[in-house]
Amino acid sequence: MDKATTIKAVFFDIDGTLFSSATRCIPESAIRAIARLRERGIRIFIATGRSINAISHVQHLDFDGYITFNGGCCVAKDKSVLFKQALDPRDIQQLLNYTSHQPMNFSLMYEDCHFVNQATQEIIDMYAYLNLPVPPLVDRVNPDICNILQANILLRPEDELEFMRKIMPNSTATRWAPHSADINPKGISKKVGVEIFCEYFGFHVSETMSFGDGGNDIEMLKHTAIGVAMGNAPDEVKAVADYVTDDIDNDGVWNALTYFGI
Repeated sequence: MDKATTIKAVFFDIDGTLFSSATRCIPESAIRAIARLRERGIRIFIATGRSINAISHVQHLDFDGYITFNGGCCVAKDKSVLFKQALDPRDIQQLLNYTSHQPMNFSLMYEDCHFVNQATQEIIDMYAYLNLPVPPLVDRVNPDICNILQANILLRPEDELEFMRKIMPNSTATRWAPHSADINPKGISKKVGVEIFCEYFGFHVSETMSFGDGGNDIEMLKHTAIGVAMGNAPDEVKAVADYVTDDIDNDGVWNALTYFGI
């Protein structure tokens, strides 16, 4: 049987997949596509590196659930938390120690709030891209290091491997932009979130489809039955996808669902 005929759930990344950085909106064709999925009884989910409090610009589309923090926190439609895993406190402490004498920008993300280590232009630009206000500064004197669900570091790709090995060995890094990497607990990815919702709703991963455009989408695209990379995705993301569609501003979501007859 054709995979597309058995799809019961579709998972969408936000930035660069559903939400365009160029137009600062969701393409009308993507809105229509989601409405068609709903008409067919197919469940729709968000899968993002953002927190649940940072997705108000897409929540009006009435999703069935939310994979947030790249799988670190999965939230049902009624906002109940189905799964949550914090970063290793030892890694956070080492990050704080390292950045006390090394110039590096980072943010720390809790379930309901964010903090940054400094409000540099780089940080300001990143939050402007995300259409979010710049968070307050982290408390270095008495920080809560036990409940951080995700960190974000602004670090060059060529420096990432050595930094993670030395400073945050119990965590994993994935890139959603050339200048920035999300840090999550080892073993956590959007793939984990897909499994959480498969179990919660009773469908199988063989009945799932996903859309993404960043490094933090790779595990999800590989795991779902059909993984679709947006045309604006980098080559390493396209390489793992079952199908590469057009970019977000050229009706990529609609065109892929049309291609698969979904």
